Amino acid sequence: MEAFYTLQGEGMHQGKAAYFIRLGGCDVGCVWCDVKESWNANAHPQKETYTIITEALKEIPGQCASPQNNNVIAVVTGGEPLMHHLDELTTSLKQAGFRTHIETSGSSPLSGTWDWICLSPKKFKAPLPEILSQADELKVVAYNKSDFKWAEQFEKQVSSKCKLYLQPEWSKAQVMTPLIIAYIKEHPQWQLSLQVHKYLNIP
Repeated sequence: MEAFYTLQGEGMHQGKAAYFIRLGGCDVGCVWCDVKESWNANAHPQKETYTIITEALKEIPGQCASPQNNNVIAVVTGGEPLMHHLDELTTSLKQAGFRTHIETSGSSPLSGTWDWICLSPKKFKAPLPEILSQADELKVVAYNKSDFKWAEQFEKQVSSKCKLYLQPEWSKAQVMTPLIIAYIKEHPQWQLSLQVHKYLNIP
């Protein structure tokens, strides 16, 4: 659907330089999704992996992305990126010197080789157990107060090393952020994730 070089605005790697690759197609369909135009995969042209990598490297200054200096993250997102088979894409990204990160609802089988898996489960289609066990980061979007209890069921299923984040849904941020802060003060294993890129008005 699109690709752009910016800063990661959410979660564990917030503030780091990141090249986003957004793939078209989603079968989850969150009502509050802010990229609904990504849902229909047929609305977006297919590209060769070589072209995706070439375009990515044009955006990265100097030798920031190289096998010897892999400081730049490539974030594969969607839509729901795991609707696609991602082995070839991640192999090519790594060969070009990128660290491979994915943002997924976990609703489709895992493919690709990842340095970081951010799992953001959705109520509309449950994540698969295999992805819950491999998640490096659990990021639960909180839309209402009942989502805290919903998040706790996934906390029990991820590994002890998985980072736990609660993130207010953007349209409910004024209401939910104070509730999330109060919840985290009582459950300090969780952390707050904010969509900083939206506050900064960057992609």
